[in-house]
Amino acid sequence: MQKFLINKEALSADKAVIHGQDAKHICKVLRLKPKDTISMTDGHGTDFTGCIDKVSPEFVEISIIGEKKSLTESNLDLTLCTAMLKHNKMDEIIKQITQLGVTRWIPFYCKRSIPLSGQNRQNKQIERWQIIARESLKQCRRSCLVEIMPPMDFEQVLAFAKGCSHRFAFWEGSDRPLAGPVPRENSRGENNRAVVLIGPEGGFEQEEIRRAVESGFMSYSLGPRILRAETAAVCACGLIQYLLGDMGGC
Repeated sequence: MQKFLINKEALSADKAVIHGQDAKHICKVLRLKPKDTISMTDGHGTDFTGCIDKVSPEFVEISIIGEKKSLTESNLDLTLCTAMLKHNKMDEIIKQITQLGVTRWIPFYCKRSIPLSGQNRQNKQIERWQIIARESLKQCRRSCLVEIMPPMDFEQVLAFAKGCSHRFAFWEGSDRPLAGPVPRENSRGENNRAVVLIGPEGGFEQEEIRRAVESGFMSYSLGPRILRAETAAVCACGLIQYLLGDMGGC
């Protein structure tokens, strides 16, 4: 059964309430009834087991019968930074990286990226991305929401990455394959934080890669074929989770 996300304000020591579309789904689609059990999370790493007390299409009242820290979250704090793409492509990236256990996602602007026009449009897009992240969390039974960061410029992304122990820039112009174990020179400090940098559909410009390398990134290739930007993002995150995270690597 899928896991439902509980808002903090709807959660107390021994009770929870689910409203809106989730309540309708529980009632009309799953057809759960009083005394049925239900799995929930607060979106910050804690899971709950509950027993349904009341159910309707408008709200579901639940008694909390169990609480535990999640076992589904990665040991790797992984940030994916992707240059702005057409919006349906960004939507798909969020769905896939939620499943892969990525911690946060930063869209950014570079010379060949697709711009958003206006602050109002940007705010609406962030809200849409957050909704997609919530729905994806429930599907894959994660317990931590992917943190959706506001769009940054390229220099802001480089500044953010300085706090990460591993910095990867994937670029079609690189001739260095990514092979484990991760080279020592790619480590910065003791923390288990990694950042992945993926360019736009037209690729990074050489000057941008030069700036990234100066900031501590190492540039890598994803093989001899040219991948779409959204494919490269998912592929890169899977490889890093294998090498440094909880997907069975070194």
